[in-house]
Amino acid sequence: MTTGSSTQGIQIRTRQRWLSEAVELFSSMRFAISLLTLIAIASVIGTVMKQNEPMPNYVNQFGPFWFEVFGKLGLYAVYSAWWFLLIMGFLVLSTSLCIARNAPKMLRDVKSWRDNVREQSLRNFHHKHEWHTAEAPAQAAARLVRQVGARGYKTRLADKEGGTLLAAKQGAANKWGYIFAHAAIVIICLGGLLDSDLPIRFQQWFYGKSAFTGNGIIAEIPERYRLGLNNPTFRGNTLIPEGSSSSTAIIPQKDGVMIQDLPFTIQLKRFIIDFYSTGMPKLFASEVVVRDHETGKETAATIKVNEPLIYQGVAIYQSSFEDGGSKLKLVGYPMRGGSNSHFALSGVVNGSTALPAGLGDYTIEWSGFRPFNVENMQASGGGSTSGDARAVNVGKSVNRGLMDSLDKHLGSSAKNANSKDFKNVGPSVQYKLRDKTGQAREYFNYMQSLPIDGAYVFLAGMREQPDQPFRYLRIPADDNDSVAEWMRLRAALANPALREEAARRYARQAISNGREASPVLREQLQQSALRGLTIFAGDGKVSGYIAVTRFLEQLPAAEQEKAADIFMKILNGSMWELWQAARAQDGLEPVASDEAHGRYLQLAINALADAAFYPAPVFLQLSSFEEIKASVLQVTRSPGKKVVYLGCLFLVLGVFAMLYIRERRLWIWIKPAADGQGSQALLAMSTQRRTLDFDKEFEQMKARVSGDAAPPPSA
Repeated sequence: MTTGSSTQGIQIRTRQRWLSEAVELFSSMRFAISLLTLIAIASVIGTVMKQNEPMPNYVNQFGPFWFEVFGKLGLYAVYSAWWFLLIMGFLVLSTSLCIARNAPKMLRDVKSWRDNVREQSLRNFHHKHEWHTAEAPAQAAARLVRQVGARGYKTRLADKEGGTLLAAKQGAANKWGYIFAHAAIVIICLGGLLDSDLPIRFQQWFYGKSAFTGNGIIAEIPERYRLGLNNPTFRGNTLIPEGSSSSTAIIPQKDGVMIQDLPFTIQLKRFIIDFYSTGMPKLFASEVVVRDHETGKETAATIKVNEPLIYQGVAIYQSSFEDGGSKLKLVGYPMRGGSNSHFALSGVVNGSTALPAGLGDYTIEWSGFRPFNVENMQASGGGSTSGDARAVNVGKSVNRGLMDSLDKHLGSSAKNANSKDFKNVGPSVQYKLRDKTGQAREYFNYMQSLPIDGAYVFLAGMREQPDQPFRYLRIPADDNDSVAEWMRLRAALANPALREEAARRYARQAISNGREASPVLREQLQQSALRGLTIFAGDGKVSGYIAVTRFLEQLPAAEQEKAADIFMKILNGSMWELWQAARAQDGLEPVASDEAHGRYLQLAINALADAAFYPAPVFLQLSSFEEIKASVLQVTRSPGKKVVYLGCLFLVLGVFAMLYIRERRLWIWIKPAADGQGSQALLAMSTQRRTLDFDKEFEQMKARVSGDAAPPPSA
């Protein structure tokens, strides 16, 4: 029996010791600092890495491997990750235990006068002073109470054996600083947890709510994907085109979205936007009308950046702006085959249009429209090429000249980032061409021609992936500031009959400008011209300067440079005749053989070579538009905001109390003098932080309490 009781007692003491050690660990300063360090690291990650972006953005940015790793760690939504909320919970627990353990002792210490000290203990203080006064002990005590109280101290007299103790204190509120500072951490964390997505997760766990992953009309989305009006906290966005309204907000989730119903409807009357000269937005605001669902009352307001509308506890912020479904009209030009035709096309931004039959099984997804673009148009180099177009020389060497030309004309739009010449270059349209297999490329075309390298060109951008920059095809503008002549030349180059006609014209023109030549020489010139045009036109896989380079590389190295010079002269002359033949076929007069048209032809040839890297079956040029703007508003209900504000107030008060309120304690022991004449007094002072100011204060107190005393009697 005794053995069993002893064993049970040991187990109880072991559990108590384990519980005590656990409480000691959780309430310790080192544990709290470790949690704060982890929260700081997580906050840095959440600041550096964009949060709650669409998952494909992260795949493109980090690649498949790191996308999976970061996804498992919850780095795409750090502040709602389970481990971040767990750390916050432990921090609340740790700080609460610390307050529970230490606050009662601190409050007792605030109320305590510490009047149980002894005379000998006061003599051991560093700051002490003893003097004799002719006053009786009662008179001395009354005077000292007045003098010490005049210095802002609270005083208390206590009768002691053989004397009287004057206990005084000042700055006891310093202890409240520690309590307020620790309570502030708890309050701020609770406010943060209240404004997190915990209420939404709670509804998902216990009420069957889930994220919506499909497509559909918002009003028709089932109830289990929607959050009710009583949802205590949410943060979502709503996109409203001009003239339209919305009564819901979209809350992004890791695997979809949730629909938050609002107790009111927001109607966008007008969206206002103003820009700096650099093209950056200077001001954007929304003129809205809010209609209450219960009362039907309508409230007009203007929402600006940092000037939200607060309605029924819901804050409506101006977040950003988008296109609201602008209506576009375009002209399409085929980029394949020998047909020189064009067709009209219409589209709506954020909608889709099927490409006309005969151009392939493609769908056009209209992803963006800009009514104007402010670009840095400082010239980046270049210049004009003089001489007749039939004798323009692209380069002296195959391996350098041709490829340098290719690198120069394919790639960026050649805007110089080191110079500043910002100009509005007009509207632009952005779209995707998606084939029947689901693969898509993105395109970005300017409506107007731009001056680049001394010539006006139409920029047609293309990129394979969203994280890549656009690479531009430069189509030179003709005499009518259009792409018509280039499209005519492109179609002619793809037409074998016109290539043969151009070769005959070139041979005839070359012979007529030179000496009398035999039919054999004319035939050779014609075949050379036809071969050059055919090589440049390509075989469906390789075309342009790449095809020319591969052809010339088959020759002996010693002959390549000379052959390249001859080949390019024949090619440029043949292209000139091809252009004239195409115009003649369309019933147009030949263009003048001057420097301006020679420059145009050279740019056109470069663009034809670059067109091999522009895989679209059609070039779409914006012809007119009807802009419809849309405002993106952030709709937020955050009851934890006021809790956080309260925590911040506590934190300020706590830090102020700890830094600027110094606790001082003072004791004066008063007893009758040994000779029975007057009194003997002993002063002692203490503080938590010993500073030079405290030393000075002690000297002032010493002089004040002993300076008015009567001189000691003579022996």
